[in-house]
Amino acid sequence: MNSVHDAGAAGASRELSAFRRELYHCVTARADAVFELIDAVLCADGPVRSLPELSLVAGHRRGHGSVYAALGRGRIDVERLRRALAAVPLPRAADGRLVLAVDITCWLRPEAHTSAQRILCHTYGRARNTHQMIPGWPFSVVCALETGRSSWTAPLDAVRLAPGDDAAEVTAAQLRSVIGNLIAAGQWRCGDPDIWIVADAGYDGPRLAFLLSDLPVRVLARMRSDRVLRRAAPPWLPGTKGRPPRHGGEFVFGDPATWGEPATETRTETRLYGSAHARSWDRLHPRLTHRSSWIAAAGKLPVIEGTVIRLDVARLPSGATPKPVWLWHSGTDLDTVTVDLLWQAFLRRFDIEHTFRMLKQTLGWTTPKPRDPASADRWTWMLLTAYTQLRLACGLARDHRRPWEKPVAAQQLTPARIRRVFRHLRQNIACPASAPKPSRPGPGRPAGRRNQQPAPRHDVHLKTTSNPHPPTPAGPRPRRTG
Repeated sequence: MNSVHDAGAAGASRELSAFRRELYHCVTARADAVFELIDAVLCADGPVRSLPELSLVAGHRRGHGSVYAALGRGRIDVERLRRALAAVPLPRAADGRLVLAVDITCWLRPEAHTSAQRILCHTYGRARNTHQMIPGWPFSVVCALETGRSSWTAPLDAVRLAPGDDAAEVTAAQLRSVIGNLIAAGQWRCGDPDIWIVADAGYDGPRLAFLLSDLPVRVLARMRSDRVLRRAAPPWLPGTKGRPPRHGGEFVFGDPATWGEPATETRTETRLYGSAHARSWDRLHPRLTHRSSWIAAAGKLPVIEGTVIRLDVARLPSGATPKPVWLWHSGTDLDTVTVDLLWQAFLRRFDIEHTFRMLKQTLGWTTPKPRDPASADRWTWMLLTAYTQLRLACGLARDHRRPWEKPVAAQQLTPARIRRVFRHLRQNIACPASAPKPSRPGPGRPAGRRNQQPAPRHDVHLKTTSNPHPPTPAGPRPRRTG
């Protein structure tokens, strides 16, 4: 048993060391300062609250000025780093397929009037109807999901949405790049199951499926409960006047009389949600019109068929009243086993929220206050690589628990617990950064002289979509178009 564990630990050590060497080569400017700043984030005791204090961590051999130099003047070859993240071992679903989750998280900067490219970001309040729009930088993040009772994910990419960007097109281009890197790295080969892409209700699932139709992917997205889809068009009979119909009868989410008999129906007992009742209806599509995201479409609009899944659970872990969840999948003719795997994969999508919480509250993603958006992008990639190193160190870490904490098996350690012991693991893995050279800080601005070049101030942009007109409120009527 010990020999098996030692072999697994040696393999994990080689993978982690190889990734750290590749990370060092991905940094094209200020490589030593950037690399040791990442190590300082991993070896710090407690959450990151201040960047200068990271220079006091034992693994950081440079002064506090190098921390700001790494953020301001460091350079990272992002494309090479994307390929490095796609090449490391990735988690897979129970059937061996890759499941990617995509979501947008915001770096709020309400008082940063001299920071460019800020956008009004939607934030959720703790009480009902307390949502706010706060200026910040939204980032679209793609993660590979893991099966089972775990909060781990594998971040693969992060793209900051600039003013005027169409979120669906940016996400589609981002996913296209990620999937291309996964195929090039051998993570997916011909004959493997299609990659599932899981998204929440903020994404247009049919449009993502249309933009990625040439890739081996299937899209699973949640839909709002006021949507109305259409069935397949009935066959056109010879001699009938008028043009052939393109859409069949309506499928109104809020009207059970329009549902009909489901194609599949299952009941599953779960630990958190009690009895889970899943029903699916095959070959449903939204009725598209030449407006919104399809305003630039030329010619005939496509008919994007898929499977609608309704999930009802008996209870929620928070104690709130459960509501039905409507899902749309770009595949058709699904069996009962696939439908069960789909709604379970969607529930695993919420693991990405744990990753966001780890990045923000522990690793200090929103702690710096950079003025340049490029510095924010650089810091984001640095923390994604730090999180990846924690995931690769799972086979090396032993639990160092607090006296009041319960013992946890090595296979169930959380990212925070592995970070707690990373300073001890660092002694046995590759550290390619070179020792600092003796230097003397510059004189800086003379005392008493004011800054003669004030930073320019920038306005806050209102929308991320390319459509300049605000959407019309939906109201109580169901949404009958896509």
